[in-house]
Amino acid sequence: MRVEVSEVASRRELAQFIKYPLRLYAHDPCYVPHLISERKEFFSHKNPIFEFLDVRYLLARDEHGKVVGRLSAHVNHRYNEFTGRKTGFFGFFETGAGLEAAAPLMARAESWLAAQGMETAQGPFNFSTNEECGLLVDGFDTPPTIMMTHTRPDYPELLEKLGYRKAKDLLAYKLKLPDITFDFPFLTRFSERARGRIDVNIRAMDSRSFVEDVRRVFRIYNRAWSQNWGFVPMTEAEFEYTARALKPVVDFDMALIAEIRAEPVAFILALPDFNQVFKKMNGRLLPLGIFHYLFGRRAIDTVRVITLGVVKEHRKRGIDALLIHELQKNGVRRGYRAGEFSWVLEDNVLLRRMLERMGADCHKTYRIYEKNL
Repeated sequence: MRVEVSEVASRRELAQFIKYPLRLYAHDPCYVPHLISERKEFFSHKNPIFEFLDVRYLLARDEHGKVVGRLSAHVNHRYNEFTGRKTGFFGFFETGAGLEAAAPLMARAESWLAAQGMETAQGPFNFSTNEECGLLVDGFDTPPTIMMTHTRPDYPELLEKLGYRKAKDLLAYKLKLPDITFDFPFLTRFSERARGRIDVNIRAMDSRSFVEDVRRVFRIYNRAWSQNWGFVPMTEAEFEYTARALKPVVDFDMALIAEIRAEPVAFILALPDFNQVFKKMNGRLLPLGIFHYLFGRRAIDTVRVITLGVVKEHRKRGIDALLIHELQKNGVRRGYRAGEFSWVLEDNVLLRRMLERMGADCHKTYRIYEKNL
């Protein structure tokens, strides 16, 4: 098969870039499509990430002009300024044509990144650690939770044949929540000790003061996560854009802020797994998708713990255990029966140990790859 790679140069081609996975995964029972309308806005100028991101979208076509693969190449200037590195990124990697499409796609991306002065290519990031990232390397037999990826089993081998090697594994832990009368004894002990040492108030975000609470959380975010691997500082505009996008799927009892003397010091967010609903919508809100959204949300029984952070000066005081404990109690009260903690860095030993002590199992592994250019 003869494959040609070209840059996306029109709205029509961007639509092909967005919709290609719908065709690629049409018969995969574990794939969950994004809403097409959401993807169009995500890739539009409305997304503040493009204020500091240079990107090229690539399409691979066969000799008949049919799309057989896609890829992005991008330079995140905030990441490189923050880390002092010259790292370029690739993302949105999809192909059903094996090496015949993967090789020219990656070669084109690497060439462009090198021309921008980058020394390393890393990915997949869609577009950074603040969004979806990683190739699935195990756990292909179940659908992903909200804002996590599902990719084909052959992708890791394709990248390794093209010279890419593991940079970091990101883990997804699954925990079944018992009935409302159950508690985790060790977590209760940790929480009681923490409350005895510090005067901390834990409260849910308030839908009536959503904007103000988002700004309070933003004051935590860049401080709490700044030392995490792959971290990219978010601008206030980017943070507020993401918060507005997530608001329709937030259960405010599962978004908790820890405050000391009215100052926010920690935050945890668990999103209801709307992928259980989106899976039935096939990427479209209309004509029938809206009914799945409105009525299907009542049956969601799983949450994804998407983020947990404590500012540096208040770490190792038990605040993280307090937040998890309160979240667990709220979760069973709200009717959730399972939770996924994702993603967790493979070398985050303390959190992994806590989750395993609670009975959580690592059921999916996502991998970030890198290559010197």
